[in-house]
Amino acid sequence: MPVNPRPLENKVAVVTGGSRGIGRAIAIELAARGAAIVVNYQSNGKAAQDVVMEIVNAGGSAAAFPGDVAKVEDANNLIKAAVEKYGKVDILVNNAGITRDMLIMMMSEESWDAVMDTNLKGTFNCSKAAVRYMMKARSGRIINISSISGQIGNAGQTNYSASKAGQIGFTKALAREVASRNITVNAVAAGYVETEIWAGVPEEARTALLNMIPLGRKGDTQDIATAVAFLASDEASYITGQTLAVDGGMAMA
Repeated sequence: MPVNPRPLENKVAVVTGGSRGIGRAIAIELAARGAAIVVNYQSNGKAAQDVVMEIVNAGGSAAAFPGDVAKVEDANNLIKAAVEKYGKVDILVNNAGITRDMLIMMMSEESWDAVMDTNLKGTFNCSKAAVRYMMKARSGRIINISSISGQIGNAGQTNYSASKAGQIGFTKALAREVASRNITVNAVAAGYVETEIWAGVPEEARTALLNMIPLGRKGDTQDIATAVAFLASDEASYITGQTLAVDGGMAMA
């Protein structure tokens, strides 16, 4: 049987934090496989429009929509905007994330709250908004972009590690809640991928991390995008509540 080059044809995907890094790669990959894309961004409208234009110029359909997913109203408006433009939401990728790295003795309450609000509460806000539509459609895919930090922890990242571990627990619980409506919920635990989030990590720490990776190299944003595209497809229809580690073997059990 020939492979369908556009397995997400007629699907609509919302990608939070889709203007750069991993989110950008995910948006472009899902579009290449046929999905219409809503690119969410918080502040960098130009970068989001660049993603939209790249998708449109390649023959796809996309639109950018601003919003801080940590705010309930913004998350609700994001999903509503996707439905108003495209009529539905089939795929939600909770990718928006920030870091405020610091040893706990120096970490402020504001730094803790900011990371938890964007990374974990944002996942809750957008998922709750999207599930309303997915339940009625009796179909959907929710994919949460977690991190190796949520699996093994990382010094100086108690806030980030906690938020990403929380996403994994959230994934399992929501998967049980919505499975009867043919909605799957999975997570991708990204390893050391060269993005802006890693830009501030000291070189010594980067070297130490590379030494922990059995495959001996950093990941690429495309590695994560391909995994997300698989979980968004019908080929993954019997997979739910799982965390797929895309980390070069760094956190293997």
